[in-house]
Amino acid sequence: MAYIEGRVVHDADAHVMETGEWFRMLLDGTVDERIDAHFRAGFRDADSEFYAEIERLQSDPEHRAKDAEELMARKNHHAIGAFLREDRPAALDLLGVSSQLLFTSRGNVLLESLEHGDDLDLLYGTASASNRAQVEYSRVDSRLLPVGYVPLADLERAPVAAAEAIQMGCSALLVPAECPRRHATSHVALDKVWAQAQEAGTPVLFHVGVADRVLPKSHKVNGLPDVPDFHGGDENFRSISYMSIPSMPMQALSLMILDGVLERFPQLMVGVIELGAVWVPGFMRQLDAAFEAFSRHEERLQDLKLKPSEYINRQVRVTPYPTEPTGWIIEQAGEDICMFSSDYPHVEGGRNPYGRFERSTEGLPAEAIDKFYEGNFASLMGSQLTV
Repeated sequence: MAYIEGRVVHDADAHVMETGEWFRMLLDGTVDERIDAHFRAGFRDADSEFYAEIERLQSDPEHRAKDAEELMARKNHHAIGAFLREDRPAALDLLGVSSQLLFTSRGNVLLESLEHGDDLDLLYGTASASNRAQVEYSRVDSRLLPVGYVPLADLERAPVAAAEAIQMGCSALLVPAECPRRHATSHVALDKVWAQAQEAGTPVLFHVGVADRVLPKSHKVNGLPDVPDFHGGDENFRSISYMSIPSMPMQALSLMILDGVLERFPQLMVGVIELGAVWVPGFMRQLDAAFEAFSRHEERLQDLKLKPSEYINRQVRVTPYPTEPTGWIIEQAGEDICMFSSDYPHVEGGRNPYGRFERSTEGLPAEAIDKFYEGNFASLMGSQLTV
């Protein structure tokens, strides 16, 4: 018996859980030593015992006999198929989803950090290695849709990275939600990235990374005890972090809409993943208010053929968090924007995201619910969705 039954469901957010040996496991020693060493530096030596125990559990028949029973209780590296690709098809079967957009975990955080650093060779080399690993992992099941990271830090290298990611078989292109250091997300030189994505029918995605990045460092200096995150450590995702998360996609989408990217590329689809959605209705109205206030004086706004909110309806799809009022968001923003996601196998996804979404969308028209679980994901992925 699957976790989700009785309907077609596409999962717009799922992850692999890398280990220090990730590149060596999947890419057979073809990764530059400096890139591999920098990636491995994010895993403590003490973790080797942890991974040895995890691998032992994954091959223990008694443990595996409870796969179905404990599917949503096992999180991060303990989850089925978290890093052993041969087990991922079983996880998909037990979840009951028709496809999964597959993101990295360690890679998301590392690449975001490198994006705002000075070592562009390391940034683009790591992105290439991570993308190859994602594609290789995903070969085990056609339901897995690997996401490749395209750094935007260098205006000349970004289109080359996009071309490589598309050619190697990435089903979607992840770009940083936070504005690059030296230019806007909407810089006209990046049109070469968007043009390739549109031509290939490959969506461009924003995804949460280090949520605390946009907060001043002083926000923790409050005289109170430190607050651990979801994982019990010091990574991200606390209540204050959560409140700052919408600022990143709002900034990125504002640039892409008001600077005319979505006007110039009307078939380019954009996904906003694991960045919440409760902000979307107000943001759509704020965009239209800005258009009303400034369109007489800004030539770029006069070139837009739609209201800003209409570009969101046409080209942007967003994943609410399970704890958000998804039914209300759909009522306020429209039926064509929100998508289901599990965040499997991350802790943040919770033990019953499907149940939460079912309760939250109760009472909506059947067509709106079908779009949430299936249709809006299909419109995002287009020809990339072959399942």
